[in-house]
Amino acid sequence: MKTLKEKSVAGRTGIETPKNETGAKSSLPENILRGKLELPENSIINVARHFHNLAKRNYSVLDGIYPLGSCTMKYNPTISEKLCSNPLFTNTHPLQNAGEVQGSLEIMHTLQNWLGEICCMDAFTLSPAAGAHGELTGLMIIKKSQGDGRCEIIVPDSSHGTNPASAAMLGFDVKQIDSNPQGLVDLKKLDDVLSEKTAGLMLTNPNTLGLFEEDILEIADRVHSAGGLLYYDGANLNAIVGKACPGEMGFDVVHVNLHKTFATPHGGGGPGSGPVGVKEKLAKYLPAPIILENNGKYSLETPSESIGRVKAFTGNFGVLLRAYCYIKMLGGTGLSKASDHAVLNARYACEKLKKSYDLPFTKPCMHEFVLSARKQKHENGVKALNIGKRMLDYGIHAPTIYFPLIVEEALMIEPTETESKESLDNFIEVMEKIAQESKNNPELVLNAPQNTPVKKLDDVKAVKEPKLK
Repeated sequence: MKTLKEKSVAGRTGIETPKNETGAKSSLPENILRGKLELPENSIINVARHFHNLAKRNYSVLDGIYPLGSCTMKYNPTISEKLCSNPLFTNTHPLQNAGEVQGSLEIMHTLQNWLGEICCMDAFTLSPAAGAHGELTGLMIIKKSQGDGRCEIIVPDSSHGTNPASAAMLGFDVKQIDSNPQGLVDLKKLDDVLSEKTAGLMLTNPNTLGLFEEDILEIADRVHSAGGLLYYDGANLNAIVGKACPGEMGFDVVHVNLHKTFATPHGGGGPGSGPVGVKEKLAKYLPAPIILENNGKYSLETPSESIGRVKAFTGNFGVLLRAYCYIKMLGGTGLSKASDHAVLNARYACEKLKKSYDLPFTKPCMHEFVLSARKQKHENGVKALNIGKRMLDYGIHAPTIYFPLIVEEALMIEPTETESKESLDNFIEVMEKIAQESKNNPELVLNAPQNTPVKKLDDVKAVKEPKLK
């Protein structure tokens, strides 16, 4: 028998297409058969070095702080990955009989209950595949429960862009209200748009500026008095877990970003998960399936007036497992401490950096804060974009920029709950140094980045001639 080396031609290996298990040739027409499968020959070490070198060109949470505002948790414990790779989970199939996957159903049922306890909601669905998908699902529930007469959704001007987008996708008319000078919901402007057409108000609390809506009970009362429902965007939930819950604030519907608040990988487009919780009066509208328990047996059921399926099977099960593991590991006390650290880290960094950058809203922040580079822009032409790119030269990932839109030259910073004081001090030092460079040597910042694999890009050309491959 010839070795693969003897069969190779010009450094490549030709492997005959195998016959089927009976030894017979394939019954497929010859013209669509592959014939020979040619694989390149290479050593294991060369392959390993190739992918290692590619990885070094990227930035990850293992390299340093990831201060992306509005993107929250960056903690992905390895133990969760071990759990998810267990063959007892990976070798099951979504179409298996419920009696054969009782363990998986029990985990999902337990997670539903935990999320309900954390958010003070009476029922949960785990199906939605992302935060925006959760928004859409929640709004579908609001739409079905409210009827066609209530066709307007109210959103603050500081809301996530997906809020008005999700509402518009379902045919709602979006009514935007401006924030007051403190960066919070303006109660008078809220009154101006509330009417018999109001289906609901979408709100994040803390809001996108990192500020807690202190009038939330009054807001909820006014929306409910007008016949509307209150929707909670859970993007910033990690600031208040164990401290306050949406249900007690008056919210009727909530989506939770498991890939943000409950320690599952987030970024690069996925994976995600956006479970939706509701008060009891809305439980009958939840999408199918939900997991119910009866005498120790778990089953997949469809609520009586369900909006139908919003995703195949039961959602992103691997993400659900990671969230289950994280909540189980920390417990109520640990989750509350995580919120403590998220807020403490943000307030520490904000207090330090407000001397070097403008702070548009001075109310104490929660888990994130928004600075402005308008001073640097007006004095020396240095924009938030330039500051973000200069940070790359110091080996630090840039924060979110130009969001929320109501802040000129916004730098939206969230240190997250897992960063140490040493890490924060290094981040603060770099930000302060860039502020000095913007003043004393603006060209250095304007031409950043200087030492990354990809140097400063022509932004206009990048838009007109994008390289998508």
